[in-house]
Amino acid sequence: MQQLDLLIIGGGPIGLACALEAQKARLNYLIIEKGTLVNSLYHYPANMTFFSTSERLEIGGIPFVSNNAKPTRSEALEYYRRVAESGKLNLNLYEEVTDVQKQDDGFQILTNKNTYAAKNVVMATGFYDIPVKMNIEGEDLPKVTHYYQEPHAYYRQKIVVVGANNSAVDAALETWRKGAEVTMVIRREEIGTRVKYWARPDIVNRIEEGSIRAYFNASLKAIRKHEVDIETPEGLITLANDYVVAATGYQPNLEFLKKLGVQITDDGYCHPMYNAETQESNVPGLYLAGVVCGGLETHVWFIENSRAHAESIIKHILGV
Repeated sequence: MQQLDLLIIGGGPIGLACALEAQKARLNYLIIEKGTLVNSLYHYPANMTFFSTSERLEIGGIPFVSNNAKPTRSEALEYYRRVAESGKLNLNLYEEVTDVQKQDDGFQILTNKNTYAAKNVVMATGFYDIPVKMNIEGEDLPKVTHYYQEPHAYYRQKIVVVGANNSAVDAALETWRKGAEVTMVIRREEIGTRVKYWARPDIVNRIEEGSIRAYFNASLKAIRKHEVDIETPEGLITLANDYVVAATGYQPNLEFLKKLGVQITDDGYCHPMYNAETQESNVPGLYLAGVVCGGLETHVWFIENSRAHAESIIKHILGV
């Protein structure tokens, strides 16, 4: 079995950036991705517009040209496909890593299809695969989703959107504009301050005019086939309901990191331990890149501020 210089787990933008840097350094590398290329972006809402401008989403110095200043999901998918094709990146899709075992001379990586040996491993696995659960009655009903895609299915339906950040706001506005009766359930007293600047006043105005109903300082308590219970400051209320979009956020696979020996802080944020200059974790030869570095603080790292992780990792591997 040939030993790779580097195996990259995760075929998202940062995993691709690591591959481009490895290729530039003439390292023998491979990306393993359990889904499709940039799998997390693929599962974003169909009509999503990025907060960032296209040049801030570029990797490897490859230009990203979009029709507008803020690129769309479809433009991003096209861009990253072109990056993979033009770079002729070594990439295995729909292959899931099941275990990573430390060896004297590197790592053995087991997948559902093969076994690999590598001197170094990069974890660029993001955080979009594991939703933050509400842990309430009825959360597993078919009417509940943590992954909003597009609005047409909610036409003339009574929909509850849980959350007050970008995903929740996008779902509420889009479904309302396509004919849904929308109710938002929000834990705090206002719409999130990090909501996209063009969407925040829109949702605030829709709530103030009564087009979208919102319960603040509230939480969803139970979900049943045709209704939901909401705990509000005025007490428990029951609403007729057809669908629930639980935009409650996502988290990295911390258990997998722990299994690999990565130390996790117990400060409530579950930050994985790594060297901020080299991206190397407390496990020698195991590097962290991208959103996974933030633990439960998933709003800290984005494509634009973590694409530099790739260069730091390859420099450290090369010893320069």
